[in-house]
Amino acid sequence: MQQRVLLIEDDEDISRMVSSYLAKEGYEVDMAFDGEAAERKILGGTAYALVLLDLMLPKRSGMDVLQTIRAGSLVPVLIMSAKDSDVDKALGLGFGADDYITKPFSMIELAARVKAAIRRAGYAAAGTKAEEAVTPNEQGKVILLRGLTVNLDTFSALKDGEEIKLTAKEFHILKLFAANPGRVFTKAQIYSLVWEDDYYGDENVINVHMRRLREKIEDDPSHPEYIKTLWGIGYKLGDVLL
Repeated sequence: MQQRVLLIEDDEDISRMVSSYLAKEGYEVDMAFDGEAAERKILGGTAYALVLLDLMLPKRSGMDVLQTIRAGSLVPVLIMSAKDSDVDKALGLGFGADDYITKPFSMIELAARVKAAIRRAGYAAAGTKAEEAVTPNEQGKVILLRGLTVNLDTFSALKDGEEIKLTAKEFHILKLFAANPGRVFTKAQIYSLVWEDDYYGDENVINVHMRRLREKIEDDPSHPEYIKTLWGIGYKLGDVLL
């Protein structure tokens, strides 16, 4: 069965070029040329394996569309934009994007990023490196922490009985620590296990995702209890395992 990708890009020439290439790679591609059309497709119920999202869109901005996606879906989102500043990247990742590619880009690189993002999010072959790090400390398919429940079957987390809206990356980071209490992970190890890619020292990606995760699960993100920082080393689960 072909995987369906939603391509959101207002430049029709770029859209046709990207769509044609991805079709040759075996994907079905739906296209939207403005933010409002994109949101209609997102809310229309179609199951997408990945969303390719331009930031500079008419009618509704790419950031608005990204927030609409994250309000109800963990589908991987790959931003493609001419904007290349660290601020733009941090904003995109902070709002829930999974990866970022800067225009102009090669079709070979784009296709590789698409394939990797889908694989990492679990839409392709079952199982990920992050899952392989899970140990017998799991209690069935649910990990119970103090005030927090992590469900590995539904890829969801509850804080004091209420569901927390986590992105795919945030969930896999939480799962990595919850399932491996006592184990310290360096930033390079976290990137390798969750992003399934080589780490080249880009701390911004880890820092943004960790900050967003802590804002969602911690009572006081500036004094985290669930994920502790070991300065100069990495991170570990706090003393919260039941």
